[in-house]
Amino acid sequence: MALDAFSTATAGLRVTQAQIGVVSQNIANVGTAGYVRRTLSPVSSGTGNAGVATGTIGRALDAAALKQLRSETSGASYTSLMSKTRSQLDTLYGRPGDSSALDGVFNSFTLSLQTLAANPTSTAARATVLSAANDIATRIGSAANGVQALRSGLETQLGIDTEKANSLLAQLAKLNTRIVATSAGDPSRPDLEDQRDQALTSLSGLIDINAVAQSDGSVSVLTSSGVTLLDRSDAASLSFDGRGTLSANALYDSDPSQSGVGTIVATTPGGGKIDLLASGAIRSGSIAAAIELRDTVLPQAQRQLDDLAAGLSRAMSDRPATGTVPTDGTTGGLDIDLTGLSAGNAVTLTVQDGSGTQRNIILVPSYQSPPPAIPAGNTDDANATVIPFTIPQPGAGRDPASVRNAIAAALGGGYTVSSAPGGAAGAMRILSTGGATLLAASASVTQVTSSSDIKGSSTQIPLFVDGASAALYTGSFDGGSQLTGFAQRIAVNPAVVGSAGSLVGITGTGAGSSTGDGTRPQALYTALTGTQRLFSSSSGISGIDAPTRSSVADFVQGVISVQGAAAAAAQDLDEGQSIALSTAQGRFASASGVNIDEEMSNLIALQQAYAANARVLTAARDMIDTLLRI
Repeated sequence: MALDAFSTATAGLRVTQAQIGVVSQNIANVGTAGYVRRTLSPVSSGTGNAGVATGTIGRALDAAALKQLRSETSGASYTSLMSKTRSQLDTLYGRPGDSSALDGVFNSFTLSLQTLAANPTSTAARATVLSAANDIATRIGSAANGVQALRSGLETQLGIDTEKANSLLAQLAKLNTRIVATSAGDPSRPDLEDQRDQALTSLSGLIDINAVAQSDGSVSVLTSSGVTLLDRSDAASLSFDGRGTLSANALYDSDPSQSGVGTIVATTPGGGKIDLLASGAIRSGSIAAAIELRDTVLPQAQRQLDDLAAGLSRAMSDRPATGTVPTDGTTGGLDIDLTGLSAGNAVTLTVQDGSGTQRNIILVPSYQSPPPAIPAGNTDDANATVIPFTIPQPGAGRDPASVRNAIAAALGGGYTVSSAPGGAAGAMRILSTGGATLLAASASVTQVTSSSDIKGSSTQIPLFVDGASAALYTGSFDGGSQLTGFAQRIAVNPAVVGSAGSLVGITGTGAGSSTGDGTRPQALYTALTGTQRLFSSSSGISGIDAPTRSSVADFVQGVISVQGAAAAAAQDLDEGQSIALSTAQGRFASASGVNIDEEMSNLIALQQAYAANARVLTAARDMIDTLLRI
């Protein structure tokens, strides 16, 4: 009996001592990132209490809580970068209402035109218009440069994050190998598993992943879309072909030879390559946010500024043309005056087929033969049918008939194009003869012939031009889209600066002329604040996938409003996701983390158990000593 008590007490001391060691380790690692609370599972190796062995050390891991934590970590990384970048984008436009903000500078420009219209002979008023025009061009360009700087920063960050993800995958492959080679009872195994879980959580902040446990103790890692990044000890290698500083023309394309930005390629151990962007494999995490910002959000912001710059320029130099119902009773068509039609002056026809479905046909004139192909996304309506066609350049060989014939050939069967009776030389009548109903026709027709045409009899004037070459802006696609990146290139026409009197229609030279009238500045003011223009669906101002019709002044407000609302929404989403992440962290910590109060309570109980076993051992020894003395 004494021997049984001695064995039981010895086994109890051994187990209690091991448990105290585990509890002490837990207490020592309170607050250690990635540490999962250790537990001891005693096992029986014989009969009775005397057969209790110390057992194996394991981790109190809540797999469901850990999976949720990784999911929320991916989401939080995504929303954090989205909120940060959208706030930076919103800042580029300035605080609404401030004199230096985009709307404030624009309002100063329109006010200067009003002032000049009221006092056209004032040399100071003319100088103020030119100064205000330069300010708005510079402000638009500054915002656009800021957009591209954000894109370039994201391009750099994608390279850094891809390298981090690649290093983490390599680290996970090594940890898998070490864990598989370690027996389940090895005390170092929980530490290795902690390191692996911490690496997986870090990886989830970059890419949305699923970790699948294998029977040998290793894990496989897949993206949420199903692309395998790690299979036990075999990790894919991630690479990013960054392009450095990005411009407005540097856009993503699934065809690597056409893409102007970098993409992420996963190379499998077998040598196969997967383009993770083209396959849509990355859906959350900071990498997914950077991709969406670089390829969607910021290019749309650039498009808004390009559209604004184009609207500002064309409000000065173009005449809106709108189709009207023929007054002579002719049905099935519209009359529209396209006098002065230039390359890029797109003509939009709205038609309705027999089923009642409406669609836009956009005719885009070009001076090239054959005309360049034009993606619908580069026009006002990304869903329209785009038909490029060639017209003669102004001058010799160009007459109204040649333009009408070119449009008729572009439309093909089902339409006839003829001269509009009683209209201007360039007015034409477009009739639908193929069953479709022609509902509307519109265009913005450039009235000036060149950037030096500043003293004509019309109210239009090329106040803004394209770049250092001072080219006339018409929206041409000859040699590439003139619209793309125009926000960075818009400038005040040097010819107007050198002859400020042209702002009031003065035919003399020099800014010191003392005569003039306010017709032109008043017309320019109205063109900016009252005339409705068509802005592209790609700008996203209307909130739907359709073109926006508004004045330039309203479009400025729309740009600021859309970006401000998007920044606020991104911030709200990030705050909500932060709460979700905090909740997931709390749940995981509650189940698998170290609770110092609980561990201290356990330590006290174990110390008491150790003392009790020691007393039993002492009593057993005394019994044996007594027996030996008998």
